[in-house]
Amino acid sequence: MGFIFSKSMSENMKNQQEFMLMNARLQLERQLMMQNEMRERQMALQIAWSREFLKYFGTFFGIAAISLTAGAIRRKKPAFFFPIIPLSFVFTYQYDLGYGTLLQRMKGEAENILETEKSKLQLPRGTITFENLEKARKEQSKFFTEK
Repeated sequence: MGFIFSKSMSENMKNQQEFMLMNARLQLERQLMMQNEMRERQMALQIAWSREFLKYFGTFFGIAAISLTAGAIRRKKPAFFFPIIPLSFVFTYQYDLGYGTLLQRMKGEAENILETEKSKLQLPRGTITFENLEKARKEQSKFFTEK
């Protein structure tokens, strides 16, 4: 009788462990999906911000380019053209970010860094561990209790 009871208990425990493993896997998948969704939303927001900024900066750049060109022609001073050069770099960068292939190039470069320059990505003092966090937490709690 005890053998049947212990067999049933071990089978229930095995089923419980399988359920917990499946539940943990499902929770991890959901967390990964949520993180990816948040990353996609942040990227979309960055692109939208760049496009909106481009509208305002493009207007400013157009007015500045026309005004500086007119001033250079009227006063016969080519020095009025010089501010257009840095402004055009900013305009081109924002256009490339909002409508061009800058994000794809950045992604490719990031993948290259991850593959070939892994040592540059290491944190100072190494990866954070549970023991390090506990040590810091205990030191901080001593700090607050001593005052």
